[in-house]
Amino acid sequence: MIYRLQKRFILISTVAVLTVVALVFGVILVLNISSMNRNMDMLADRVSEGGGRFPGSFDEPPPFDKMPPRNEPNFEFITPETPFSTRHFTVFFDKNGEVARTNTESIYAIDEDTAIEYAEKTMADSDERGWISSYRYKIFSTDLGMGVVFVDGSMSRTVLMQSTTIAGFVLLGCAALVLMLIFLLSKKAVKPIAESYEKQKQFVTDANHELKTPLTLIMTNVEIAELELGKNEWLDDIRAEGHRMTELVNQLVALSRMDEDGHKMNVTEVSLGKLVADTVSEFEPLAKERGKALTASVDKEITYLGDEALLHRLVGILMDNAIKYCDQGGEISVTLRRGRQIVLTVENTYAAVGEIELNRLFDRFYRADKARTFTGGYGIGLSMAKAIAEKHKGEISAYKKDPDRIGFKLVI
Repeated sequence: MIYRLQKRFILISTVAVLTVVALVFGVILVLNISSMNRNMDMLADRVSEGGGRFPGSFDEPPPFDKMPPRNEPNFEFITPETPFSTRHFTVFFDKNGEVARTNTESIYAIDEDTAIEYAEKTMADSDERGWISSYRYKIFSTDLGMGVVFVDGSMSRTVLMQSTTIAGFVLLGCAALVLMLIFLLSKKAVKPIAESYEKQKQFVTDANHELKTPLTLIMTNVEIAELELGKNEWLDDIRAEGHRMTELVNQLVALSRMDEDGHKMNVTEVSLGKLVADTVSEFEPLAKERGKALTASVDKEITYLGDEALLHRLVGILMDNAIKYCDQGGEISVTLRRGRQIVLTVENTYAAVGEIELNRLFDRFYRADKARTFTGGYGIGLSMAKAIAEKHKGEISAYKKDPDRIGFKLVI
């Protein structure tokens, strides 16, 4: 159990760490892309303001009113040197949508025909800004009609890819280091729980030894008293409570052993269909005696590799639970079928199904009856059924079938 708890702790921690890393990486990527697009749009704005060139000419410095003010946050990004380091081209259209002129003097990789092809594609889209190939474009209005300016973003994209890759490797390295520490410290993390669990097991073992002796003496004295005094209701009550206490102690010990990771099962090929059918037959007289209809639909050809004794106990627990808590004059149905998995369901009518906490039915000592009136159960039978199911790598769950019907499903 402690080993499973440690594995679950490591798994949950791993998922949490990787989720955080993925979110941080995503935020970094989105911020970098947004920053790159914003910078490229600023360049495109400057070129469109200059009518296809940066404000001013290459022979004359830009006019003072076209320079970004020094208190502008992005002043350091656009400098007097920017026109000489930024590759761009522009295509102008007249009011009829025909190409009026092109300007490709500030780029080497694009000729006039390619520039026109790119411009016509962007004009066909409804977006004012965007990417085509490695160029960031902006559509703007001119006196002639419309214009499209393209700014080369290949360098920016390369820098973005490199910085994002570095960030990814750094984050993965940090995640690996954190996960290594989690793995190394996981034993210490579950140590208090392990100690508590060991104390609980020791308590059950001690209780078994300490209670069995007085219970044996009580039952022996009851037999002696009955021989001397004859049968009476008080001695019968003592005997009944003694048997009840003995059964409870035995179930506690069995459940404690079931939790042990080293508990070995006697795995054989079990005729599960026949086992379920036989178990149902064993409970038929009891169901009939208590006025409850019992029906079963069992595929007797189903086989399974498992511990026959434990599986018999599991089915018996479900049947016993269904009969105890089935409404008077109610119905109990059992089905066993094989699809991709083997599924066993046990359902019974139970008018108070809406008042119970289904997710707590498998907790130890949980009783749906808040008054805890004795019905023959101790609140650990379903806990044992769950432990047996987990031993067989299966799952057991409770569900509400109808407003007055409860069911238990075993999937293995």
